[in-house]
Amino acid sequence: MAHTTGTAHGATGRDLILIGGGPRATLLLERLTANAALLAPGPVHVHLVEPFSPGSGRIWRREQSPLLKLNSMAQDVTMFTDASVECAGPHHDGPSLAEWRDAVLEGRLSDVPPLDEDLRRQLQDLGPQDFPTRRLQSVYLEWFFQRTVDRFGDRLHLTVHRDTAVGIHREGSDSWRVQLAGGTELAADAVVVAVGHTESAPPEESAILSRFAAEHAAHGVVHVPPAYTNDIDLSVLQPGVDVIVAGMGLAFIDLMVLVMEGRGGTFHEGPGGRLRYEPSGLEPRLWVGSRRGVPYHSKSRGTLRGLPAEPPRFLTREAVDALRDEHGLLDFATHLWPLMAKDMAYAYYRELVTGHPERVRTHWTEFSERFAAANWYSHARRDLVAASVPDPADRLEFEDVNRPLHGRQFSGLDEVQRAVAGYISQDLNLRDGGQNSETLGLFLGVLGVYMELGRVLPLEALTPESRSVVSGWWHGFFSFVDSGPPAHRLRELLALHEAGLVRFLGPNLEVGTDEQRRLFTAVSSQSPVTVSARALVEARLPAATLGTATEPLLRQLKADGIAIEDPAGSGKMLVDQAQRVVSSGRVPADRLFAVGAGTTGWGQGAFARPRSNAAPFRDTDALARSILAALAGAPERPPITDALEVPDIHEDELVARIAMVHSSLG
Repeated sequence: MAHTTGTAHGATGRDLILIGGGPRATLLLERLTANAALLAPGPVHVHLVEPFSPGSGRIWRREQSPLLKLNSMAQDVTMFTDASVECAGPHHDGPSLAEWRDAVLEGRLSDVPPLDEDLRRQLQDLGPQDFPTRRLQSVYLEWFFQRTVDRFGDRLHLTVHRDTAVGIHREGSDSWRVQLAGGTELAADAVVVAVGHTESAPPEESAILSRFAAEHAAHGVVHVPPAYTNDIDLSVLQPGVDVIVAGMGLAFIDLMVLVMEGRGGTFHEGPGGRLRYEPSGLEPRLWVGSRRGVPYHSKSRGTLRGLPAEPPRFLTREAVDALRDEHGLLDFATHLWPLMAKDMAYAYYRELVTGHPERVRTHWTEFSERFAAANWYSHARRDLVAASVPDPADRLEFEDVNRPLHGRQFSGLDEVQRAVAGYISQDLNLRDGGQNSETLGLFLGVLGVYMELGRVLPLEALTPESRSVVSGWWHGFFSFVDSGPPAHRLRELLALHEAGLVRFLGPNLEVGTDEQRRLFTAVSSQSPVTVSARALVEARLPAATLGTATEPLLRQLKADGIAIEDPAGSGKMLVDQAQRVVSSGRVPADRLFAVGAGTTGWGQGAFARPRSNAAPFRDTDALARSILAALAGAPERPPITDALEVPDIHEDELVARIAMVHSSLG
């Protein structure tokens, strides 16, 4: 079905289709609204195609477990392009999630979506440094979407189609045609693909595991391939069974929550905040490992004690331009990483030296001058740190951060348990104990570099190998350090471990099969013990690659040559600096754009920290202005004499139609 809003109805103008209605598309819609008065060539008719609720979309939809949470504090979430954002378009300030919560409870907002009893209780209990549920975030996102729509003037008109796009085709020389699963076809002068996280065919190693499980399903063998955890049927993991879990990132944390507390178990707080878990008896037992063998770092709480945070000092446009002038294409490890590491470490030591002077032997002025003059991989930098920071535990080396258990050999699983549990306890002491604000300095330093890299360096300036490193290793390292779970999730993990319901397998996990015994196997290269189980979960999101996508839309774009994979090897949809989709022949498609994790563009999400000049806002404003400029060059389309209507489709019927399209495409 469709609904419409706006005042441009019935006038000549241009048509823009946004495929996807999650946070990224909503932020783009707001930036189009902000820039339309100055740049829109006339009335623009925006068609938003989204099967779930506009604003929240699939991942952030309200219809999910109330136990699942953001890994950002309420005070660190905003959708508003505030005055800190360096962009050409107008700024529109607004409340962070924490400020919005206050305004709702104080009755200062009259346009809030209806709240059920659980959501209202969550609002009342939420503090600025608390981690909100995804259900509560969905309300904030839907409110922001409606607030954006309410600001439409006579230059924008919106039609929302609660449907799924399954095809994009060139219509003549200057327009596009978008096919929807429900049978409707839409014509447009420009199209933006913002589908977010999509489903993907598993890689061959996962497919082998799935075939093994299918062959032995009668014997209780179960394999859960990579997927968004909330959409998995976890009932296949029976109470009391052993389950091997490959992956210790956020997907594992969600899995842990849903099969433990989600099945009726309860946590009880004891002395010193230590948790004890009381099982319901319905839980499986999880054997979990990964490449690092440890979970992501917990989010740091508290505030900086020393000097305030600063933008990156070494990874600057001037420094990168000088490297490009000297070397041409840049290598990530050789040319960029030394600058990035210096900036991240500089933020860490700035807080350590100025916030905790009792733990160092130097003043910040001297330390910063000598640090700035030293190359990252140099004796001068190492000697400075050794002389200035007496406790080796306070010294920062990123190789140790990246692989904390590297090089350790364990005699057996008991030693693995002590090592991983001890690591988690230490991580909690550093990041949630309130006495180690240097970890917050590091968090802000890593975040600043992550955001700045996309601004000072076009992907085209990297060697093909380095582009894969950026989308692979660098994004993974950032997630490990900066995008981990709330601290209380790691406290829960320790409680589950002590209850015997979570066991650790160690680093460098290798998963296989035992055909004779009809079991999955898991072993760490640093431990001699192999664990066997009838169930295996690959706890990670599907790969966001064009070649393996199962979405009919993405498969059609690739099959028709409208979109191509990144030749650098990341597998993502290739886009140029303006986010235009690059077609076969390496030619950018005219007025066809794409954003999100599945593209080669710098993907830094949608919402971000307030007053931080966040990259998502800078990039989305630039994209909105590019779209409006492209529409200005498109011929006017005939008047729309009436609002486009799509017949109401019952949700079950819509799901069936989408499934039919999936089936027809193989």
